[in-house]
Amino acid sequence: MTRGTPASHGAVDRFSTRGLPATRRIELWERHNAHALVALQARMLDESALEAAEANLQLDRLHLAHVVANPHAVERTARTVRARPTESVALYLTLAGEAIFADDNGTRRLRPGQLLVCDADRPFLRGFAHGLEELAVKVPYDVLRSAGVTMPRAARVVDFRTRAGSGGSAPARGADPYAAALAALVARAVVSQEGGSANEDALLELVAAVLTEPDTADTPPATRTPTTGAHFAAAEQYVRQWLRDPTLSARRIADAIGLSERQLSRVCAECGTSVPRLVARRRVEMAARMLRMPSYAEQTVEAIGLRCGFSSAAQFSRVFREQSGMSPSEARRYPGPSNSLPIDS
Repeated sequence: MTRGTPASHGAVDRFSTRGLPATRRIELWERHNAHALVALQARMLDESALEAAEANLQLDRLHLAHVVANPHAVERTARTVRARPTESVALYLTLAGEAIFADDNGTRRLRPGQLLVCDADRPFLRGFAHGLEELAVKVPYDVLRSAGVTMPRAARVVDFRTRAGSGGSAPARGADPYAAALAALVARAVVSQEGGSANEDALLELVAAVLTEPDTADTPPATRTPTTGAHFAAAEQYVRQWLRDPTLSARRIADAIGLSERQLSRVCAECGTSVPRLVARRRVEMAARMLRMPSYAEQTVEAIGLRCGFSSAAQFSRVFREQSGMSPSEARRYPGPSNSLPIDS
């Protein structure tokens, strides 16, 4: 069993039912969620014991979580809402396992790669017949108001990546690039083994972009006029997804997030970088990690450079030196972890 103080500020706290008495797992899971995320009633769908784990990260304005569990159902009743109000909107990003969501407006089925937006203080039922893995973002009403975001009128679903089985994790055609970037930032904050810190400003800007509904169903996401920070986070996420592709270009990145190349250049400039510099830095960061990983110890420096999207050994060596002040071979021998390499920001 791994446990931490629920939702302590600024650190990821982890809770698991593993090792708990089988007859008390539901009770303790409900108690944990009431303090750490959202108060719910849970029940199993068969005779199995609940196997569940949750990581929580409380920021100044937002709460992030990563949840994994075997098949079960949860319900937030009107009585629970009255007893334990959250005064928050919840965003649930399904990573694995189909789910259902039922409220006064009917029942919806969610697949991996879809984000559910709902008012956490309106009764609902969620079922996970095949288990689940999901990310969650809880946003207080007052934070939404201060960001100028209108409260969602009803629960809705947004695509943030390809359908399961379609051969990748990149956004599908029609997927929301801001939702995709939100999923990536939340995952890096509460799931990543690299211990990436949470950029709360970027997270909030992405939440605002996702929650601001287009005027019509045919209106593309870019017409919501998201902030520069939201545009940059979406561009950066697309770069991370396609980093290994040597044909990655500014035009592709701009098209993916609904901007012109000129607009994308302006967004990057306002964030203190350029499109080529952004791509180069992310490739060098990836290469720096791979150069230090035991699993790549038998790979040549050139092979690692090609794996990271560089078109040649010469380009890899030149760009790596520009970004870090040393050659890839020197970086491989550099003492300390890869994230201590002096890579230029």
